[in-house]
Amino acid sequence: MAKIAVVHESQKVTEASKQLLLEIKARGHTAYYIRVSRINSSIGGDLGISYAGKKLELDGALIRNLGFLTTIEQMIRRVDVLREIESRGVITMNNVGSMLLARDKYASISRLHKAGIPVPYTALVEDPFEVMRLVEEWGEVVIKPLVGSLGLGSVKVSDPDIAFRVAKSILSVNQPVYVQKYVKKPNRDIRAFVVGDRLLGSIYRISQENWKTNVAQGALVQAISSADLREIEEISVKATKALGLDYSGVDIVEDLEGGYKVLEVNGAPMWKGFQTATSLNPAKYIVNLLLEKIRK
Repeated sequence: MAKIAVVHESQKVTEASKQLLLEIKARGHTAYYIRVSRINSSIGGDLGISYAGKKLELDGALIRNLGFLTTIEQMIRRVDVLREIESRGVITMNNVGSMLLARDKYASISRLHKAGIPVPYTALVEDPFEVMRLVEEWGEVVIKPLVGSLGLGSVKVSDPDIAFRVAKSILSVNQPVYVQKYVKKPNRDIRAFVVGDRLLGSIYRISQENWKTNVAQGALVQAISSADLREIEEISVKATKALGLDYSGVDIVEDLEGGYKVLEVNGAPMWKGFQTATSLNPAKYIVNLLLEKIRK
């Protein structure tokens, strides 16, 4: 019987975490829900890795979230703790290195581009005049948080002066400006869900009124038929492997000027919309993959 933790910083257990915990228990294993801020690591002494004052002994861990990070020191501590857990033979999914890469939008887009995966033109700058120049060159851009999710904080801009003001606002709080050329697409995008070496399924996220197609922003969902999945499977599995992830949610757009482009790869995807559209519960497949890796 394996001891497996779902690692998430939220005080309230999220729906995805709850499903993972239930799947672990359904297979007769011990499941824990733990917060990364309460995991402690010490060098020397008897505890080593502990949680709430007790020695933490695990066979596997599903890392879902590092929490809201306010300082670089806080991030380093949490990453160090998770890396220490991995160094002691605990099988993690996704591992913390791949999680960090996926969270860094620019670094992950760079990795995808080097792997031959089509991505939008992208820049990361700290100069509002450079943002103006990019808008003049690219025509229409999306300015996004470098680290973020759910489409929150993303702004579509085609006016260089407005882009300048948006960039100045971001830079005023010491944040870099992440800019992507807007990809002209239908009123939808694609979320492909990959587990291991296979595509679990894909959905359209459709929005008639908003250029953002995140489910959290009100987009409707529709399963994609198997006849249309071959190219989506190839690009999404390749993107997942390029970032070293065991499972992922890959955001893909259909470029009206030709082909698919990957916008980003999520290393801790939520799946409410995916499950609604496909009737598939990714938690089952994620837990199966982790148990396979533990048995090896």
